[in-house]
Amino acid sequence: MSLTYTAGSLVAARGREWVVLPESASDMLVLRPLGGSEDDIAAVFPAFEDVRPAEFAAPSPTDLGDQRAAGLLRTALRIGFRSGAGPFRSLASIAVEPRAYQLVPLLMALRQRTVRLLVSDDVGIGKTVEAGLIAKELLAQGEATRLAVLCSPALAEQWQGELREKFGIDAELVLASTVTRLERGLELGQSLFDKHPYTIISTDFIKSTRHREDFVRNCPDLVIVDEAHSCVAADDAGQGTASSSNQLRYELLRRVSADADRHLLLLTATPHSGKESAFRNLLGLVRPELATVNLETPAGRAKLAEYFVARKRADVRTYLTKEDGLSDDSLAERTAFPSDRWTKDEPYKLSPAYRALLDDAIAYARDRVQAAGEQGRREARVAWWSVIALLRSMVSSPAAAAQTLKTRSESAAARTAQEADVLGAPVAADSAENDRLEGMDVAPGAAESEEAGARLLKLSQRAAELVGPAEDAKLKALTKHLKSLIAEGYHPIVFCRYIPTAEYLATQLEGKLGKKTKIAAVTGTLSPQQRLERIEQLATESAEEAGDPAVRRVLIATDCLSEGVNLQHHFDAVVHYDLAWNPTRHDQREGRVDRYGQKRDQVRVITMFGEDNGIDGKVLEVLFAKHRQIKKDLGISVSVPDETASGVTDAVVEWLLLHGRQGSQESLFELDSHQESFERIEREWSSAAEREKTSQSKYAQRSIHPEEVAREVAAVRAALGGADEVRDFALEALRELDALVRDPRDESGDFTAQAGGAPAGLRDALAATLGGRLIEEDREIPFRTTPAVGRGEAALVRTDPAIGAIASYVLDSALDANTPGPRPARRCGVVTTDAVTIRTTLLLVRYRFHLTLPSRAGERQLVAEDARLLAYEGMPSRARWLDDDAAAALLAARASANTHEQLARNQIGRALDGLPDLAGHLTEYGTSLAAELDASHRRVRKANEEIVRGLKVVPQEPADVLGVYVYLPQQPASTVSGAEA
Repeated sequence: MSLTYTAGSLVAARGREWVVLPESASDMLVLRPLGGSEDDIAAVFPAFEDVRPAEFAAPSPTDLGDQRAAGLLRTALRIGFRSGAGPFRSLASIAVEPRAYQLVPLLMALRQRTVRLLVSDDVGIGKTVEAGLIAKELLAQGEATRLAVLCSPALAEQWQGELREKFGIDAELVLASTVTRLERGLELGQSLFDKHPYTIISTDFIKSTRHREDFVRNCPDLVIVDEAHSCVAADDAGQGTASSSNQLRYELLRRVSADADRHLLLLTATPHSGKESAFRNLLGLVRPELATVNLETPAGRAKLAEYFVARKRADVRTYLTKEDGLSDDSLAERTAFPSDRWTKDEPYKLSPAYRALLDDAIAYARDRVQAAGEQGRREARVAWWSVIALLRSMVSSPAAAAQTLKTRSESAAARTAQEADVLGAPVAADSAENDRLEGMDVAPGAAESEEAGARLLKLSQRAAELVGPAEDAKLKALTKHLKSLIAEGYHPIVFCRYIPTAEYLATQLEGKLGKKTKIAAVTGTLSPQQRLERIEQLATESAEEAGDPAVRRVLIATDCLSEGVNLQHHFDAVVHYDLAWNPTRHDQREGRVDRYGQKRDQVRVITMFGEDNGIDGKVLEVLFAKHRQIKKDLGISVSVPDETASGVTDAVVEWLLLHGRQGSQESLFELDSHQESFERIEREWSSAAEREKTSQSKYAQRSIHPEEVAREVAAVRAALGGADEVRDFALEALRELDALVRDPRDESGDFTAQAGGAPAGLRDALAATLGGRLIEEDREIPFRTTPAVGRGEAALVRTDPAIGAIASYVLDSALDANTPGPRPARRCGVVTTDAVTIRTTLLLVRYRFHLTLPSRAGERQLVAEDARLLAYEGMPSRARWLDDDAAAALLAARASANTHEQLARNQIGRALDGLPDLAGHLTEYGTSLAAELDASHRRVRKANEEIVRGLKVVPQEPADVLGVYVYLPQQPASTVSGAEA
């Protein structure tokens, strides 16, 4: 007669111990190896295989380890956990240790039946990680089964890498360049959104009618929208290309959000953009009622706070401190954002030949605008945009000027004045709300007619003769600034407006910055994937020579890299070679390096401007001075409204055409013709700044109190440990296993190891994860602190396969005393130490829990494990139990004297013989732990009664005593009896 096994019980089969999982039936057992992962689950049929009840054997008193045995065994055990018993099912299976503040959106999400959030944290805080945490958790809990991320095509590969490397989500790219290949693999009538459960989709691609309808019909139950502000338009938006694209995206998202059961995460660092109606439309996507809620009332703001989180760096730079309302700073977390930006405006003056060329170009522009004005409105607008294209290229570089002067103006194809504005506007647009940055770095054209073309061709030939530092003073000044930054140890990015300028700089700078400086250019001529590859290639080339302190890297880039791409790991300074016509674009550029993960405490920023070209100085005087003053006064950066920037730059060009490059002595603000418009601009901008400042307090995140976050952070750290623990474990275990370890002890935390001297079992396990050839040839294995590693490298995170292989070997060898070769961890140990004053025993105990977790998809039955340290003073029969902190502190105790072998065996024998006396306390502790876990699940989901109803956490008895470690005082205290000593 076959036995019936309950979920969580232990059985012996196939020569090892297993845990019975809830999916088991009377005729088939679904088993997971004791201490194994979900990947090792197997089905066993008792009718055909020998299955019997198993008991976890007690440690052997003859198998003693040293002072490090307990810590190594505990960490090896915890690394093997892939699904803890706490309310966060996914944190044990991700390759990133989230900051405490990044758990706030996750806690907000778990309180909703259908997750709807607008996450508007500041640039560089980590919105991608916050979204990834929520997605991974919903998938792990079964609350979601499919995922789609909508983002710019330029960011698709970056999203794919983040999800794969940090969260173990392997998503398919759905782009214009991949859709044909993907559709070839579909069955008749099948949607690619059905075939591929996890997708990253280009917002430009999906807005086409055919694909939009397919996506809406087969939309996943979880959708993340990056840069969500670009998917809504203000109610008063015009008919330009950008607003039309925004409207198409808004219509798509409106239909996606109409399904009340669909999870939706909207991410943006700029939810307002100065337009209240656009902000309201964004809120309406989250919840329809938020579009009209009265945010001037406490009740309205409280309603919004359930779905909206917006924090600046200052809010999270230090977190979980007494200033946040906590009783102490024991969980305080300080996030290493750069403390400040060192900024400097660096002027340059044109060479005589370049001044003459610019004066002739301005004269041509003045003639064209005057002549066109007499021919009609269409001709006037075509001429206007052509002139702006000409002037912007002229002050960028000789290469950009030469290209523009011989290229036909886009606006020349317009049939009406309005169409000319739509076609020509991109040449002046540098705002944060551009529909996309793709194609914006192409040098524009300026020629509109054959007569104009002939005159411009001569100017083009003159521009081409001015290349090089002899006549190009701007290039000469850049070279000086870069040499200075390089000498101080910086790796700068140089941002340009146009492709010809970037390519020109890369060519001219080659060999001018020292033989040890690597230079690369990234522009819109490369696909998004090729851009990332070129950056990584530049980083790799310079890293190969990292031992030489003179090695530096310089990246020349257009604004195709100014939004979304993370560059903080490779670069730490920004040079604005071309002054943007909107300060917000400079914020975006600088935000690529000034963000979390930047190792420099101070990021350098240099803004170059031509003090005598008639344009840069005025833009700097009017737009940038105001922008910086607002940031200084309010402590926040406020996006410049589009109308403000375009109004100012229009005035600058008019002023230039009227007065010439030298201009009048009057300030631009003092000209009567522009006084009224500038006063209006001043009012609008100040109003936007005040609204932004008010919103910081009005919409501050209040739905989750720091105390609630602290409680969950403490629970997660107690169950899983931290990143430092994984690194220390890998270093110590590899050394104990006779691997050759080289630790440079630098700031990176990286180290290397050769496994040639390690036991065969470990070498085989590492070969399976890192490649057989690497192990056979005994090459160095790089262990890196970043989760993004290449073939043959290991990441120092708990989910890396190589770390898992080391942990499994340490655990298995500790459990099997017959394992040949070194065994770093042992299940018993006796240490004489001055860390205790009385005989103290530490127990490493594994608890198993049977969880019943309700969800939208029905109840889920799970078995989870937890490892705990328990310690008591004295003999087992009269044990005085220590608290959890005191028990954990024993792991740091070090031997202060040798322990006689026979004494050690006697002491450990007493401890093992006394285990039955401890059974009652171990059971009581397990019951208490189950109650804590139950309360934690209910607390995290306290706003969702439906999810909490039916929740159960039941401990499986008996608990497994994995390790017993006795700590003896160096000189027994006089109060200790001989029996206890």
